[in-house]
Amino acid sequence: MHRSLGIVLPAYDPDTDRLARYVDALHETLAPETISVELDAPDERTRSAVANLGVELHTVPYRRGKGAAVTAGFESLDTDVRCFLDADGSTPAHAAGEIIARVGDGLAVGSRRHPGSNVVGHQTVARRFLGDGFAWVARRLLAADLYDYQCGAKAITAEAWTDVRDHLYEPGFAWDIELVAMTAALGYDVREVPIEWEDAPGSTVDPLRTAVDMGRALVAARHRAKRVTNSRLHDALATGREEPVALVEREEQ
Repeated sequence: MHRSLGIVLPAYDPDTDRLARYVDALHETLAPETISVELDAPDERTRSAVANLGVELHTVPYRRGKGAAVTAGFESLDTDVRCFLDADGSTPAHAAGEIIARVGDGLAVGSRRHPGSNVVGHQTVARRFLGDGFAWVARRLLAADLYDYQCGAKAITAEAWTDVRDHLYEPGFAWDIELVAMTAALGYDVREVPIEWEDAPGSTVDPLRTAVDMGRALVAARHRAKRVTNSRLHDALATGREEPVALVEREEQ
């Protein structure tokens, strides 16, 4: 059965030439109904260049963060499957296709750290160390047992997205871990897909700051996931605390 596909590319200060090549490859390889670029805080030159790529372009004059951008992009789609990919093209189009093919009825997660993955180029030692350490801790706290929670390549069905969207709060890079945690907590299958991955230079991520944010988000994601599964302990811990506003509700305000 054919399922329609929409792709979201969250971007902040992208290399527009690299992005253009990636968009062309995605169109040629995957033939999606829609490619949506969620562009944060662009200057006029960048906005104009991206607008000419044959994509749906949504811009905001400030930096929302990856999670907020992907959430807005998924909300704009009306397709059976919704996929997001880092705009630097680290996940080749054919590898994205492998993720999409494995989505099933839930969530498919691209993996750089799976034994079957093929990593071309490598992150810095600091980023690898922090990433490996985070994955080790996450496997012990969450229901989804993965090698890689943070790879910027994931696909989800429209049905699963409809259920999980109200449980996502993290606007930045920690959004990935929350998506995995909440999708698993809601009973959907989470499949890890080893992929080819090409490290792209020029990352805008601060490893140390991101590690702190990720640790906080991991604890919060575990707490919310436990509440979804009716943990009396975590319900008690939440008593008297003000509930945060979900990303989709912020978009509507």
